[in-house]
Amino acid sequence: MKERLEELRGEALRELQEVESQGALNDLRVKYLGKKGALTEILRGMGSLSAEERPVIGGVANDVRAAIEAVIEEKQVAFQEAETNRRLAAETLDVSLPGRALPTGAIHPLNKVAQEIEDVFVGLGYSIAEGPEVESDYYNFEALNLPKNHPARDMQDSFYVTEDILMRTHTSPVQVRTMQAKKGEAPIKVICPGKVYRRDDDDATHSFQFNQIEGLVVGKGIRMSDLKGTLLQFVQQMFGSQAQIRLRPSFFPFTEPSAEVDVTCVQCGGHGCRMCKGTGWLEILGCGMVHPRVLEMGGYDPEEVTGFAFGMGVERIALLKYGIDDIRHFYSNDLRFLGQFARM
Repeated sequence: MKERLEELRGEALRELQEVESQGALNDLRVKYLGKKGALTEILRGMGSLSAEERPVIGGVANDVRAAIEAVIEEKQVAFQEAETNRRLAAETLDVSLPGRALPTGAIHPLNKVAQEIEDVFVGLGYSIAEGPEVESDYYNFEALNLPKNHPARDMQDSFYVTEDILMRTHTSPVQVRTMQAKKGEAPIKVICPGKVYRRDDDDATHSFQFNQIEGLVVGKGIRMSDLKGTLLQFVQQMFGSQAQIRLRPSFFPFTEPSAEVDVTCVQCGGHGCRMCKGTGWLEILGCGMVHPRVLEMGGYDPEEVTGFAFGMGVERIALLKYGIDDIRHFYSNDLRFLGQFARM
């Protein structure tokens, strides 16, 4: 058996010296050292040896295994180094080549306009308040003077999740939540930006989901003239110092009196054109004095404080500011359209 082991050592070492690939090396490892390998087959005959011969043959077998494993390990290291060198040669970089310019990103025009609106009002002393987009019927309607079956609810076709839970149709619920959180303390000066949802068909001027920013001021002695002055300041910062506004009587259940606000046409400066249909004015937002009932629902005494509120669509402001004629461009992800705003 000793002679067979020595023959196996010589045969294995010769084959290992001639091996030229990792795959062939693995095959030889299995051939000689595997569970069904040549060395294992020889050692299975050790049961027939005497007690004196077994330690001797066992020592020789261990020497043979160690010799084979040493050569396999040496070859393994050599093959790994060769593969590393091959990959390095294939992946060599010429560091003297000019770099590749990466495309420059830009803020989405809707986010840009929303940030500009927020900056204007933060500069006027307003803080920013946020609330849930999935809202209760109470905060979305009832606390805003719109009880169930009120006909004005038809003005806002809603996405209901359950009978009393819906996707908010405006950010006005945030105003109510802010008043309740203040627990009757005044003054309040907040703007409420966020997404809102209505069951509108998508067209050039409507979308089922859009962005809105509403404002609320509550305090002693708040007047309609304060509202007008605030909105004039906002419009002139957004559209230029030459911009003017006018207020037209309107109706909103949560404000009384209520008004629609127009701004001088951004295209013709108020002289009349196709964009403003010859009137010189463009509708921009709605506003009014907070209804006494809404103040009561918010925890305030309408005999002690008054307030005003306003609301605008970010998309509407962006359409006017940039002279865009279709709201769907904002959601198309067309880089040709969006890339124009990287320079603004």
